[in-house]
Amino acid sequence: MLAPNFKRRLSGVTSTIIQLVPVQNRLGQQVAVIGPGLPESLPHVRFRDLWRLWQAGPDGRPRVWHARRNIEMLPGIILRDLLRMKLKLVFTSASQRKHSGWTKFLISKMDAIISTSNKTASYMALPSDVIMHGIDTDRFSPAADKADAKRVLGLDPDQKYVGCFGRVRRQKGTDLFVDAMIPLLPQNTGWSAIVAGRATGPHVEFENGLKDKVRAAGLSERILFVGEHTNINEWYRALDLFIAPQRWEGFGLTPLEAMASAVPVVATDVGAFPELLVVGHTGDITERDNLAAMIETAGPWIANDEQRSNAQSAARDHVAVNFTIEGEAASLGRVYDRLTACV
Repeated sequence: MLAPNFKRRLSGVTSTIIQLVPVQNRLGQQVAVIGPGLPESLPHVRFRDLWRLWQAGPDGRPRVWHARRNIEMLPGIILRDLLRMKLKLVFTSASQRKHSGWTKFLISKMDAIISTSNKTASYMALPSDVIMHGIDTDRFSPAADKADAKRVLGLDPDQKYVGCFGRVRRQKGTDLFVDAMIPLLPQNTGWSAIVAGRATGPHVEFENGLKDKVRAAGLSERILFVGEHTNINEWYRALDLFIAPQRWEGFGLTPLEAMASAVPVVATDVGAFPELLVVGHTGDITERDNLAAMIETAGPWIANDEQRSNAQSAARDHVAVNFTIEGEAASLGRVYDRLTACV
């Protein structure tokens, strides 16, 4: 199986490939990557070695070209249909909008289509397999001791923390999170808030405006901007509640990462979020781009210790059963096997 990545810039698609390929290979799927911007630790195929695709794979089966963008579907079509290489083409989509005519054409040439959510599948003109993303539930796991998890990060072990993690920008709803915390924290004196993530380019001024707003509200010591961290799994363990305030999202892994860490989640109704949470059991869903609704939904979760406590283990169990990266890889393997069995 080949996993092409033809964009140099790090994106959600690139991250998916980086996380999945080692797991797929542990499961015996023999996946190699092709293209720039990927770690050398992954098995690579060089462009000059693509001539080998004229040969059948193991047991005389065709190989699989698994595209995740238009720019990767088109080369697969050329290799299979014009150069007559022995390939089966798979496309995974996380898009939740109507496709252009060009994209529809490319998708129509695929041998199999995968949607990352039922909502994404509803935008497909052709049938697709729904395979949701999974996460590493060993990396994202509950804290053995919540107070110690806070102390390690320099946080107050006696405070409760609500977090919002990801890129700092309007699309991600960081401003909605901050605007919700400004009235909620004074009502809940034992709580503080954490914004973890990086603002880049034009979004730096957006972040600076949020910090100014926090200072004006006198909450600089309780709404913390901690920047980007490679040990983000440790920051999840320190949380008591997670909020995913996005205005738009293709899929969105942060609710899964939080729930795997035994942290209840309040998320907006975007991306796959409504399909990831069990409302009232692992967290709650609120209307996108609606500050009043976010305050109304998050407030009871902040105030109700019993509700959060009940949701902690439920959230962890929900992800461990339904959203592991091993489960995602196994589902992909079944699609590959189905295709390559049809020579």
